[in-house]
Amino acid sequence: MGAPPILTPEQRSAALLKASQSRKRRAEVKLKVKNGEFSIDTVLEIAANEDAIAKMRVSDLLQALTGVGKIRASALMQRLRISPTRRIAGLGRHQIKELRSECMKSSHALTPGKLLVLSGPGGVGKSTVATRLRTTGDFWVSVSATTRSPRPNEHDGVDYFFITDDEFSRRVRADEFLEWAQFAGSRYGTPSSAVEEALLAGRNVLLEIEIEGAKQVKSHLGQSLLVFLQPPSWEELVSRLEGRGTDSPQRRAERLQLAQEELAAASFFDLVIVNDHVERVVEQLIGLTS
Repeated sequence: MGAPPILTPEQRSAALLKASQSRKRRAEVKLKVKNGEFSIDTVLEIAANEDAIAKMRVSDLLQALTGVGKIRASALMQRLRISPTRRIAGLGRHQIKELRSECMKSSHALTPGKLLVLSGPGGVGKSTVATRLRTTGDFWVSVSATTRSPRPNEHDGVDYFFITDDEFSRRVRADEFLEWAQFAGSRYGTPSSAVEEALLAGRNVLLEIEIEGAKQVKSHLGQSLLVFLQPPSWEELVSRLEGRGTDSPQRRAERLQLAQEELAAASFFDLVIVNDHVERVVEQLIGLTS
């Protein structure tokens, strides 16, 4: 092993100043975690861009959580197979995912919000209900990512996150979606980090997605509540689907066949709500979080 480099007085002074600033920054972040201003997920995001936070020990971060001391932090790290000396920058992808999951269900973290997944057959009115819920302020409504191009009235980050096929594939490989599917030649997915961040911050989250996607979410987050939106009657659903003037007769027939299959999936869900009146459905969904 070679001798350590010889620093000039100026270099030594600069190094000491940088170390002091890094310690101060880490102390600031840990205080925000202690006060409930930052979640674990927020700190992980900061660490991706700040070297001082990336070098914070995972044990120090966990001990900043209210009610967590050295013993509980050590036990959690041992269960997740994280080295006692591991720094945030050294965490693997699976370790980060497990750490987020543990903090969401642990009693020492902020009381997490509830995750409601709204699904049902096409034409039942899911988007209308989700839009009305968004205006109440009771739910944080997730924005999906898609590989399709935006329509004239759509805005990036509001209606969807519009990303390339390559970027979507990268996120799939990195397990960054709670669920994803392909439809009409394009792919759609729900970014997991934003949902988990909102839940950790104590916010109630609504996902409006298709039935297969709802099942994927349940496998990722078992505490999610799956709500199936059902039409008042089959005749009413047929009327809604046939009323879409943009569909060809063949497309309408395909939608009706798919709707029959989707209605058969209702038994998989935790709760079934009949969409006979939008305001009543909204009140029921809000009531599930109290």
